[in-house]
Amino acid sequence: MKGGIELPRTSIGVTRWRRFRATIDWPLTIAVVLIAAIGLLNLYSATRGTQHKAKFDQQVAWMVVGVIGFAIATMVDYRAFLRVAWIGLGVVVVLLVVVTVLGKAAEAKGSTRWIKIGGVGIQPTELAKLAVIMVLARVLQETDASAYRWQSLAARGAALFMPVILIAIQPDLGSAILLTLVILTVGYLAMPDVWPMVQVTLAGLMAIPVVWENMHAYQKQRILAFLDPSSDPTGSGWHTLQSISAVGSGKIIGKGFMDGTQSQFNFLPEHWTDFPFSVWAEEWGFIGSVVLLLLYAFLLLWILNVAMRARDRTGAVICVGVAAMTFWHVVVNVAMVLGLAPVVGVTLPFVSYGGSSLVTFFIAMGLVASVSLRKHGY
Repeated sequence: MKGGIELPRTSIGVTRWRRFRATIDWPLTIAVVLIAAIGLLNLYSATRGTQHKAKFDQQVAWMVVGVIGFAIATMVDYRAFLRVAWIGLGVVVVLLVVVTVLGKAAEAKGSTRWIKIGGVGIQPTELAKLAVIMVLARVLQETDASAYRWQSLAARGAALFMPVILIAIQPDLGSAILLTLVILTVGYLAMPDVWPMVQVTLAGLMAIPVVWENMHAYQKQRILAFLDPSSDPTGSGWHTLQSISAVGSGKIIGKGFMDGTQSQFNFLPEHWTDFPFSVWAEEWGFIGSVVLLLLYAFLLLWILNVAMRARDRTGAVICVGVAAMTFWHVVVNVAMVLGLAPVVGVTLPFVSYGGSSLVTFFIAMGLVASVSLRKHGY
């Protein structure tokens, strides 16, 4: 090559490989892969030899879609998503209205939570979590407390809580509470002045009697069963009692893979979606449970680490929102399994069966990876 030095092809290949490695947030990716692998392993055991064994193949297919979503969310600059955050929230609100009016009735208590698009069932509730997080990043991009006046906060707060109200109407009280917790958590951590959040929290607490009076009978039964599962051991308390039995029977090292009696003999209802932690704890014991929870703890701490190193405030708020969503999903689901919270149907991230939840969490982690990739102004 005239006027220069021709680099060996091997050197070019090494350079490209180094650049590729530098664009990937390996701790985040490895943590997600490990938890998702545990989820597939657990689902295989939970559905083996039952009429639900096809769920494993469906979950694998959804996981492929989720990985693609993760890659796209990573490659696209997260600021591009922020530009259409309000539009995304509007689309989600429309979908929630459609689901409430025309959605497919779920078998449990006739609630409407799914809508079919192109033959695929989609749960807009999961999409609402991402939309709310992106809008929160737009709303909380200012660092000056004077920017958060009551007039603007009231209008934006009403828009943010619109999905919460629509989800509660479905009725899906568990998801509505979880989305509220995400909004409050991000508000407390990201707002320069927490006093407005304190007032919102107090108003919510005072509204509890009104909410209780308007709850469905089966929802009240679940809460009462949580307070005293033995009061109705074959009815509303069945899930909780069987779940606690499964976790306790695992002891220290567990009964072994695919040897859990509560799940293999279907004593525990919906153990592939609402109670996967019970299946895992029964088969892998206290040690396996601690390992899974430590993986979640590492994932959460790493997301917060990415938030601290983000190039701008919006990126940091996105990470905090994803961390809050993941944290509350894990806490509520595990507490529900252990009898420390009512049975509300909240999924365990990357472990519970369900396409909408799985893909949503993969995309959420992709947004965190996008923030991590651009922390140096890339």
